[in-house]
Amino acid sequence: MIERLLEPFQFSFMIHAMSVGSVVGIVCAVLSCFLVLKGWSLMGDAISHAVLPGIVIAYAIGAPLAVGAFISGLLCAVATGFVKANSRLKEDTAMGVVFTGLFAFGLVIFTKIKTDLHLDHILFGNILGIERRDMIETYVVGGITLLAVVLLRRDLLLFCFDAGHARTIGLRTNLLYYALLSLLAATVVASLKAVGIILVIAMLVTPGCIGFLLTERFGRMLAIAVATAAFSCVGGVYVSFFINGSTAACIVLIQTVIFILTLCFAPKRGLFRGKMRAPEAAV
Repeated sequence: MIERLLEPFQFSFMIHAMSVGSVVGIVCAVLSCFLVLKGWSLMGDAISHAVLPGIVIAYAIGAPLAVGAFISGLLCAVATGFVKANSRLKEDTAMGVVFTGLFAFGLVIFTKIKTDLHLDHILFGNILGIERRDMIETYVVGGITLLAVVLLRRDLLLFCFDAGHARTIGLRTNLLYYALLSLLAATVVASLKAVGIILVIAMLVTPGCIGFLLTERFGRMLAIAVATAAFSCVGGVYVSFFINGSTAACIVLIQTVIFILTLCFAPKRGLFRGKMRAPEAAV
């Protein structure tokens, strides 16, 4: 029985998948805390979809896929800001138009260009079959992104919590705006080979939501989000070995289960907690 439970750890590809998944999960979790505070969850969705045309074009011209994805993601963010600033449309509306247009453009050129790329791997990742070169790329991009977030933590926190106050005390909010977007695009690039451009959306939102429901202190929120993401990544890879299911999907499902439990039983904000206290308040 014990040998069966320890069987996944006997394969190097499983260890690599857990390692890469944890790195991706931690980077996404840290950034997700800022996105939740800023109300930019849809921005992660937009950029993750918008990287597709950049990936296909980069492959066609022989450029690194990560560079193409990063440029395409930034283009989506900048285009969204331009449309918002020069029209009556709100940011979420402009975002929806821009990223769906870019994603559709990516699908069209993908079908017109002969390529060895697998669309399923782009959309859902291939963490169990990730190559050593892609692992190194993920570690490097993820490490640089995480370091940048740590260095800019205080300014980004104030910008996300109260942009008006940040502007008043002299912070360059426009620079912070594009810095956060750049970090978001880099995170999507780091996550691309592991979980794909669709499932990364959940990893950029769910850990931060769990931390937000469990605590009111940002430091603890970060710690909870990181722990949740790391556990989900290792657990998702482990479970997928036994059920022969999609690894990235298993990771996201574990995160979703943790979120549901948190939503129901969080000490201060849980749904059931509120119902249990209602009779006491009435008395």
